[in-house]
Amino acid sequence: MLKQCRHQKAYTMIELVFVIIVLGIIASIASEMIAKVYDSYITQRSQHRASIKTQLVTNQIANRLRYAIPGTIMRRVGTAGAPESIEDTLGSAEDTYTVLQWVGSDRDSFQARNAANTLPGWSGFCDLNASTATSISTPGSNLALASNIITNLGANIANAAIFFPNDDGVERNVTGVAGTTITLDNAAPRIVERYKLAWSSYALSVEGGDLFLYHHFLPAKGIAVGGTRTLLLKNVVNFKFQGAGDTIRIKLCAQEDTGAGMVNSCKEKAIF
Repeated sequence: MLKQCRHQKAYTMIELVFVIIVLGIIASIASEMIAKVYDSYITQRSQHRASIKTQLVTNQIANRLRYAIPGTIMRRVGTAGAPESIEDTLGSAEDTYTVLQWVGSDRDSFQARNAANTLPGWSGFCDLNASTATSISTPGSNLALASNIITNLGANIANAAIFFPNDDGVERNVTGVAGTTITLDNAAPRIVERYKLAWSSYALSVEGGDLFLYHHFLPAKGIAVGGTRTLLLKNVVNFKFQGAGDTIRIKLCAQEDTGAGMVNSCKEKAIF
């Protein structure tokens, strides 16, 4: 007995073409949305990186400037420009100043402590009765420790200097130390109970769009910028600073490449 064939309904060619067109439209919209999400992610990631880098460098600058000796903070138009006190009236246009320079007190040997060395490298106190114009008695100091630490940092305590407060950042050059006595090369016109020891000047300089830190050069107010140069941050678009009294304000802006453009991040900080 012959079996009867049954016909089943199927998609026509027109329906299949229509479905393919709809799927293509959906895929096109979805790919565009994915591309926008990806572009947004890349931009946000670059913005985050720029923000983190600028924040880290700003904090590093602030930490160093906290140890700046009053009266030694200077600005320059380029590393070869004439030094100007940061508190003086601007001698050039504000945007032309690219260098911030100062003498930093020696915090490394001042803060050094261990079981064998309970005294700081230098105490910051001067015994007026036991001192002379060229010989500073500083009880509570372990100057041998200070000398070792400064030497390990690549400097020499014989090239260090001490600064007395209210002396407008004028240095008194150290020629040597023995026990708890610091010997100076020239007579200090005035000796007071407090002092700070420094073995290096520092300078921040924007060069070719990058921010560099200069260090390991003589601790003297307004001395020529030199020593060792270390890169802090690339693609810097703005570096401004202003001083008033005991406060310094800095603003740092940098760019980060997204691959399709640049994004900026700026940080400001006041240092007291």
